[in-house]
Amino acid sequence: MSDSTTFRDSIATVDKQGKRKWIFAKQPTGRFYNIRTVLSIFYFFAFFSLPFISINGRPLFMLNVVEGKFILFGAIFWPQDFFIFGLAMLAFILFIVLFTMAFGRLFCGWACPQTIFMEMLFRRVEYWIEGDAAQQQLLQRSPWNTNKIIRKSAKHLIFYLISFIIANIFLAYIIGAKALEKIIMEPFSAHMGGFIAILVFSGVFYGVYAFMREQICTIICPYGRLQGVLLDKNSVLVAYDYNRGEPRGKYRKDEDRAAGDCIDCLQCVRVCPTGIDIRNGTQLECVNCTACIDACDFMMEKVGRPRGLIRYASENNIAKKETLRFTPRLKIYTTILVVILGAIVGMLSSRKPVTGTIIRTAGMLYQERGTDSISNLYRIKLINKTTAGIPLELKLEGTPGVIEMIGKSSITVKAEGQGEGTFFIVLPKTAVQGRKSKIRIGLYENNMLISSINTTFSGPIAF
Repeated sequence: MSDSTTFRDSIATVDKQGKRKWIFAKQPTGRFYNIRTVLSIFYFFAFFSLPFISINGRPLFMLNVVEGKFILFGAIFWPQDFFIFGLAMLAFILFIVLFTMAFGRLFCGWACPQTIFMEMLFRRVEYWIEGDAAQQQLLQRSPWNTNKIIRKSAKHLIFYLISFIIANIFLAYIIGAKALEKIIMEPFSAHMGGFIAILVFSGVFYGVYAFMREQICTIICPYGRLQGVLLDKNSVLVAYDYNRGEPRGKYRKDEDRAAGDCIDCLQCVRVCPTGIDIRNGTQLECVNCTACIDACDFMMEKVGRPRGLIRYASENNIAKKETLRFTPRLKIYTTILVVILGAIVGMLSSRKPVTGTIIRTAGMLYQERGTDSISNLYRIKLINKTTAGIPLELKLEGTPGVIEMIGKSSITVKAEGQGEGTFFIVLPKTAVQGRKSKIRIGLYENNMLISSINTTFSGPIAF
């Protein structure tokens, strides 16, 4: 490993003058790249198809932040369920943290949408139109002639078309496939907001993949910075075996080699999509994409040396030949993750099909009903999480008294919708305990209790 640490003073894509260095990455080839190619096909299939898959009339996935309506695996979640959704997000983040401590930025190289779309789709289009890295550099330095204009225009046109398609699919995850179909098929004037959203998303994706590219991973994404406090010497990541590779030396055929196995061919640098030299050690720009592993393995085979000079390994594995250990830190985070997952399972299993809130009418005190009763006026808002409309009746639970509905005797809550109503609760004075009494109201469907809501009843101050 190089003794110089000046590479840590700046990122690989910025020169000494602070200007951007454009990365012309050589197209990788090898076993890891082939595996990533197969996985990316499954990823693209899932991304482009999930919004159009329905279960019982509901989309499989929909994250409608506008209406506060979230559907995961066909189950609907409303803002009242946000604590479950929040716990799920916390569990996901904790899983990423735990995974990073054990395996570094494996998520970035193998599962992150930014990396998959950039390396396995947009960059492949670039290779197809402009050629490999050397040809791209020549085209970049050449004057603006017919060949350059055609190639650059074709590339950016295809980039924008792909971004436009991604924007439509992305919007389908938010508003649903049916709403997206209306935006596409119906007149522009009827869905101006949706059409503008598609154009905005298209512009964002185009800017990210055509211009920002690896800058998202190295500058904008906080995860790359976070890994610095998560990794330790037991974390398995893409690493250079400096014990085996140093000292470096150029390869000469039929030479009795005294130097290390690294022949200083720089192939690992040329294929890196973030422009780093992995031989310098772990760096925040590295997304663990394994392109350097494939390049190095190819060169090792060419010179008759064993593969694995660059491989998945921990610092302790390279320095001390130790295998991955389940450290106390990993045990603590794993325990916390298991507890959170247990809490999520418990909440989901006890989740009611109908939930709601009852609010006593503001600004109104209790009302005297004759000489022996007191009433309070309430408003109820209900949310139906099922795919069928439900007529609900309200009944007092464990408290003597009656509920007097204003208007209809029941509240019909539409499928996946909301319902509301106004009613009086009338209690005998003997059941009123002081200024505020706790009461429970049951929600009944066809005389079957499906849920209950707690509230308070206001009465006179006891002297």
